[in-house]
Amino acid sequence: MAHLSTYFSLENAGDKHDEKLLKQGLDMLPGVTSVSSVSISERGGVAVDYDSTGVRQEQIRQKVQELGYQLKCED
Repeated sequence: MAHLSTYFSLENAGDKHDEKLLKQGLDMLPGVTSVSSVSISERGGVAVDYDSTGVRQEQIRQKVQELGYQLKCED
């Protein structure tokens, strides 16, 4: 099991409701262990800890885009 972390900055920030939906959507991915530093209104970014045997960084990126956000990976 490889535990990794990644951080994405958001191109299109939203409000607290959007923040909650983004966190819930990412938490549903198998292999995601935590979603933190979700601060759409302040920082415009999301940090995700995950197990690389359950999910890949590209799958996380795709999920965020499905939820309506464009991301730029900064790691």
